[in-house]
Amino acid sequence: MKFTIDEFRAWKNKSVTLLGMSGVGKTHLSMLMRSENWFHYSGDYRIGTRYLDEPIMDLIKQQAMQTPFLRDLLRRDWIRIRNNIKVDDLGPVLSFVGKLGNPELGGVPLDEFSRRQALYRQAEIAAMRDVPEFIRKAHEIYGYHNFVNDVGGSLCELEEPSVIDLLVQHSLILYIRVTEKAEEEALIRRAQSNPKPLYYRPGFLAEQLQQYLGLRGLEYAAQVDPDDFCSWVFPRLFHSRVPRYEAIAGPHGYTVTSHEVAAVRDERDFLDLLENAIARKAEQPGG
Repeated sequence: MKFTIDEFRAWKNKSVTLLGMSGVGKTHLSMLMRSENWFHYSGDYRIGTRYLDEPIMDLIKQQAMQTPFLRDLLRRDWIRIRNNIKVDDLGPVLSFVGKLGNPELGGVPLDEFSRRQALYRQAEIAAMRDVPEFIRKAHEIYGYHNFVNDVGGSLCELEEPSVIDLLVQHSLILYIRVTEKAEEEALIRRAQSNPKPLYYRPGFLAEQLQQYLGLRGLEYAAQVDPDDFCSWVFPRLFHSRVPRYEAIAGPHGYTVTSHEVAAVRDERDFLDLLENAIARKAEQPGG
């Protein structure tokens, strides 16, 4: 959606989609707005509780079945296992996605990793297609006036234009960009010091894996150190995503910096942030 400042102020039920790399402040901002009576829709929470719940449970049960004591309990239906994902703790989703590499080091073999990546992509697309219905539910069932869509950092990787079109139709797209070199380096350092599972476009993964194997003198993905690969590939993933985010925000949305987002303390600050972004866009050629 596009607005003038007056149109934005008059927009009774605001819906904002936050776009940007993991770590730029999307979830922090969403949780802050939740405390200000905005409905917080977490894409990854929806993925974990709705679209990947069964695959996550299958993986957990597969691991449990390798322990004789637990295997007997499961077969007799004497215990229950459930996925206890939280909005601010996406551990089950991250554990399912996993890290590519040597199974003896906690990695996931390439074929299985690719299967899980494909399932995650399908789940993220489905979760984003649920956004219009959750906007309706937020207003009509739960009584929220405003809605914030906290999307995963991989939204720009899905290569599914209909998803972007749907979000543009139903929400204001706000891209949070890292502009300062020191801030970018700090984000990359945090990701490298605590490597987390990520979604990669298949073409990107194939290209980067071949480069990594060559640099490390390895022949197969099964020889890869999972944490080392995640740390090595993250800066490349970060820089590859920037133009993809900008290709969405340029024609369809508005841009703010992570520095601006860090200064938001309440709803008034958030609305001011959005109005400033709208004003900046209007001043640009073709804005």
